[in-house]
Amino acid sequence: MGLIPARGGSKGVPGKNIKDLNGRPLIEYTIAAARESNYIDHLIVSTDSIEIRDLCKKVNTDVPFIRPKYLSTDSAKAIGVIQHAITEMEKIDNVKYDLIVYLEPPNPLRISADIDHSIELFIENNPDCVVSVQEANQYHPILMKKIEGDRLKPIWKDEPEGVPRQEYSPKAYMRNGAVYVFRKELIMQGILYGQNIIPYVMPVSRSVCIDDMNDWYVAEAWLKKNLL
Repeated sequence: MGLIPARGGSKGVPGKNIKDLNGRPLIEYTIAAARESNYIDHLIVSTDSIEIRDLCKKVNTDVPFIRPKYLSTDSAKAIGVIQHAITEMEKIDNVKYDLIVYLEPPNPLRISADIDHSIELFIENNPDCVVSVQEANQYHPILMKKIEGDRLKPIWKDEPEGVPRQEYSPKAYMRNGAVYVFRKELIMQGILYGQNIIPYVMPVSRSVCIDDMNDWYVAEAWLKKNLL
């Protein structure tokens, strides 16, 4: 089952999920990529917003329930949203879902191949989950500092002088929010990632995760570039 979580409230970019990005609402990019997947047999959107529900219905996307308010607050955790969706959909469809492909709308640049490759990694390796990541050159942990008293100190270890970020060792990766493949069995036990995690590495050009307007402008620029 493919699950798109789309909460109505957004502080970084108000109305983010339905805000027009380069000619279409943000959430439609995720819907389009999921629909083109070779593996997702049932795609749903979990939302607390009537406006989002109505938009999804206009593009023939299933919104089988309205998400409860307690799962739609700023502090609500993803695992609760997923558990709720699994429980509701197994009742509605009268089937058991083993895998949940979790696709967050703030990443509009992922493509169906990213979804399919992540699912294939899961099938081939049988991990606890698959998580999409990107290289973290500009966010490498060696760059992270803390302030002790009035002095800047490394959080991890001293930063080597004169070494380009691309050569920092070991290579570091960060979640990009594009694709997650979760095991239902673990989710229902309250375990989101587990210990056996397989990464799916994506290029920076498809890894923008929109949290604020700066991210929005970056995503917009990449989309316009891809149309040239």
